[in-house]
Amino acid sequence: MADEGTHVYSTDEKMGVQAKEHANPKHTMEPGRPERVDPEYIRHGTTGIIASRNVATGEIVMPLIQPTRKEPDFLAHIESVISVNPEDKHIFLTDNLNTHMSESLVRLVAKIDNIDELTLGVKDKSGILKNMETRAKFLSDDTHQIVFIYTPKHCSWLNQIECWFSIITRRLLNRRANFLSIEDLENKIKDFIDYYNQFLKKAFQWNFRGKLLRI
Repeated sequence: MADEGTHVYSTDEKMGVQAKEHANPKHTMEPGRPERVDPEYIRHGTTGIIASRNVATGEIVMPLIQPTRKEPDFLAHIESVISVNPEDKHIFLTDNLNTHMSESLVRLVAKIDNIDELTLGVKDKSGILKNMETRAKFLSDDTHQIVFIYTPKHCSWLNQIECWFSIITRRLLNRRANFLSIEDLENKIKDFIDYYNQFLKKAFQWNFRGKLLRI
């Protein structure tokens, strides 16, 4: 679809990623003895990832790595993803979190589609902005240049980005990892994403038959 000027993304947040430093050095692997990691660690705080995965290429596009996921944060991420191909159509698959159906997103879509803001109504009172349901209906309108598709409630596992979060958890954020600070953790997340995009990205072979997904 990207060749036709349409980009489809799987989008979500992974928050509460902990920067843990091992309190004691690891015991290096030796012949006949596996590596051993002392369970004691020092907490340096948490950060998070707001990420969009291009489902056609597997690329993680313009990730936002920071501790918060408030409405302005999600909006900033969507704007940065769109900015890569500003003239194209963008479709975001995401869950039903309130920040994914926000007033800010409605105003962004309206601005891009040259829709008069006076027709949007007033948040919590009237029109398109009245509540989450009215905003979601507007944001999922396929005639817009920017479209949001929402997974059914309690079915966020249908979103492919969750598979990628599993990848980064197993390969980087596992119990063997050692992070000296929040900055160290965020830098290593950025480095991992750069490496993933350069060498590991690929489209998932998605299926609905209960078989393991090949990732």
